[in-house]
Amino acid sequence: MLGQWDNIMNFLMYAGVTLPMLALGIVIFMVTTPYNEYRLIREGANTDDPVKFAAAKAASHDLGGKILGLSLVLASAIYHSVSLWDLVVWGILGIVFQIIVFYLFELITPFRVVSEIPKGNVAVGIFASRLSVATGLLMAALISY
Repeated sequence: MLGQWDNIMNFLMYAGVTLPMLALGIVIFMVTTPYNEYRLIREGANTDDPVKFAAAKAASHDLGGKILGLSLVLASAIYHSVSLWDLVVWGILGIVFQIIVFYLFELITPFRVVSEIPKGNVAVGIFASRLSVATGLLMAALISY
């Protein structure tokens, strides 16, 4: 057991950096979109309004995909980093890259993602989610290169 203390301390240090970075990423994602994902999700939870219900589903897909995408980047950064500083750099790049891809997606689509999700377009929320996961997966692979 005494030989594990270094591993336990390493785990705690990396968790102490990674979990706040994930939370920071979620906050940044929410600040950079003109709609409030939590509000849409909360309003759609206890309602009979089909638009609010659909908006909650679209927002939860969108935000969930961003969280999964960033988690993939952070997991790869943890695995491949040589220091906590290295993890922070890759985590920040992952957050920035996710935001850039979201707005590139916004620019090249014939519809406006930022207006479709609050209107309850679940298909757009799912598509945005999958794009975020794919972006995170690619970023995770790029970190390991």
